[in-house]
Amino acid sequence: MRESGGRGQGPGRGGAGAGSQGGPGAVRRTPAGPGRPGRQGGAGRPSPDEPPRRNRPDDAGRRGAPDDAPRPRKDEPDRPEGRQARPDDPFDLPRGLTGAGAQESRRVRSEDTVPQPRAGAQRRGPRQDSRQGPPQGPPRSDPRRQGRRPPPPPRPPRPPLVLRLGNPRRRINIGLIGMTFILSIFAGRLIQLQGLDSKVYEARAAQQRVVSETIKAKRGSITDVNGHELAVTVEAREIAIDPSKVPADKRAHVAAVVAKELNKPPAEIAAKLAKTTSRYELLARDVDPLVADRLLEQELPTVTTKKTYRRTYPAGDLAGTLIGFVGDDGTGLEGVEQMRNSVLAGRDGKQSMEQGRDGQRIPMTRSQRQAPIEGRDVRLTIDRDIQWAAQKAITEQVAASGALSGTVIVMDVKTAQIVAMANAPELDLNNWQKAPDRSFVNRAVAEVFEPGSTNKVITAAAAIEAGAVTPETTFKVADHIRCADQTLKDSHPHKTEVMTFKQIVETSSNVGTIQAARRIGDQGLYTMLKNFGFGARPGLGLPGEEAGLLPDHTTWSGTQRCTVAYGQGVSVTALQTASVYQAIANGGVRVQPQIVAGMTDENGRFVAGKPGRQTRVVSQNTADEIAAMLEGAVSAEGTGTLAAIPGYRVAGKTGTANRYDQQLGRYNGYTASFVGFAPADKPELVVLAVVQKPAKDIYGGHIAAPVFKDVMTFAIKSRKIPPTGPSASPARIGAGH
Repeated sequence: MRESGGRGQGPGRGGAGAGSQGGPGAVRRTPAGPGRPGRQGGAGRPSPDEPPRRNRPDDAGRRGAPDDAPRPRKDEPDRPEGRQARPDDPFDLPRGLTGAGAQESRRVRSEDTVPQPRAGAQRRGPRQDSRQGPPQGPPRSDPRRQGRRPPPPPRPPRPPLVLRLGNPRRRINIGLIGMTFILSIFAGRLIQLQGLDSKVYEARAAQQRVVSETIKAKRGSITDVNGHELAVTVEAREIAIDPSKVPADKRAHVAAVVAKELNKPPAEIAAKLAKTTSRYELLARDVDPLVADRLLEQELPTVTTKKTYRRTYPAGDLAGTLIGFVGDDGTGLEGVEQMRNSVLAGRDGKQSMEQGRDGQRIPMTRSQRQAPIEGRDVRLTIDRDIQWAAQKAITEQVAASGALSGTVIVMDVKTAQIVAMANAPELDLNNWQKAPDRSFVNRAVAEVFEPGSTNKVITAAAAIEAGAVTPETTFKVADHIRCADQTLKDSHPHKTEVMTFKQIVETSSNVGTIQAARRIGDQGLYTMLKNFGFGARPGLGLPGEEAGLLPDHTTWSGTQRCTVAYGQGVSVTALQTASVYQAIANGGVRVQPQIVAGMTDENGRFVAGKPGRQTRVVSQNTADEIAAMLEGAVSAEGTGTLAAIPGYRVAGKTGTANRYDQQLGRYNGYTASFVGFAPADKPELVVLAVVQKPAKDIYGGHIAAPVFKDVMTFAIKSRKIPPTGPSASPARIGAGH
């Protein structure tokens, strides 16, 4: 029998004893337990005839094994008695087993849940130096520790991991609930789209597919009383371009060609072509069709034209402020264009069609077209020739007198139709965009001023109509009169003298007029002023038409009770003043002024307008007596001598009044005026001339009377009005007022 821990004696591997001197064949310790006998020859290898011995920890002590002999691990279980050693037995692993055998040994030990060696534990080399300390390995048996608590039993082997499958029914139920919820959302949305909101989305789809285009209606024309066109609509083109499709290398060429044809600055066209993100840029409106055709012949990329209409004014500035103009959208903005816009504009048509994404029409799809209704023509009461004469006369006088502005109105006595309504300066309708805003105002109906002595006919009519005076009633007239706390003076110094009421009117005496007004009182004068239309709009309907200013007689101040009698303290327009003289010339019957003679119907036939409303203001006798007094004012001894027309009897009245400046808030300058009618014995026309703030002279007899004469002379010749009977007897004295 061999002893545990014997050394090998041959070239083979020997036993693993303390201080062994074996060479390369020395026995190595396995990491899992004490050393095992070597696999090759030597005394350490068991005899085939000897049964394998158990390697128990207490054998070494009983047999006198040395202290450094390898001992079994405490946690290594005892091999059963009588068990044969096998190469794959973890209890009988040979001590010198290395390589594949050692790996197999480790695998077997791992499967038997034998604890693995400590980290860092290494197999023993062939030989260890005694200076390195005792070899590492399992703890040795110590007799001194045998009385201590035995080591705990080894842990039971860990059961292998088992994959547990969940309950499939629960997963299926959860999935079905989730799918039901999601499908219900889709179903609700589908019901909303296809049921509740189907009409809304159908309309939106139609809007994307169906394109509606407005077909502009042709605007009606404005003509004078004889059918001469003052405003007309002609065919035109709109020129547009798509900058996003113009190549960069051709922009300069396109801009130069377009600017030349449209007569626009090249920089303006180049700026629009530079907007490469834009799909549409309007280059010009109201282009002549010939110019548009010539531009298309240049074969410029993406240049398009659209048929439209352009408003033109053949007469330029003739009756400009009266006619007015239209904006870029074709809507009337001033004058008759605005007043009759609904009639002139007509009704636009509409065309709808289906198109694709690229803007091309989809063939064989629906298309609807509603034809436009053209506007109707409006015929004015204006006579183009007389309008030209009135405009020429007032423009020349405003320039000659250095005045601020001027107005002329020519009115038919019987119908109160406006034959001419001229302002100076006048508005050029073909270039209205460049004119200042103040040029848009029709001064004949919008400018308010104090009439002055032209208002004395109302005082005379009130006094005669009330029976307070007659033309032959005499008054002792001085050149001044006390009124409340002020002294009012006559137009010129003179000695106190006895004058008839007729002479007072003819010489335009302020003092004599105040004396006559005191006989009828404030109430009587105020009522007559209202009957003649003061304080109310005349009724033409033109934009900016004013009613003037007529304070109630109960609010008149002490001096105002006197000044109103001769036209200071009240404010009127030129049209209101002309309307007063129309009533006198028409035998005391005031007719509402008219500016529109009629319009065409849907079939193009002319339909005359309704006559103006008639109101009797004074009796025929009163009107005749006043007309006779006015005729004397134009005689050689009156104040309106410069208004006389050879061969015709003319009746009229001069006016000179302080001009109230609204911007300054005080009186500044004068208003010179003259208004009259002819022939005096059979009146046909009334002419009013007003000059605002003349610089070289202030009297109406000197500034406005010549304008009246020129316009009236032209008008009666244009209408072929023959002269009438002999002239009335001249007045006895005259005055410069």
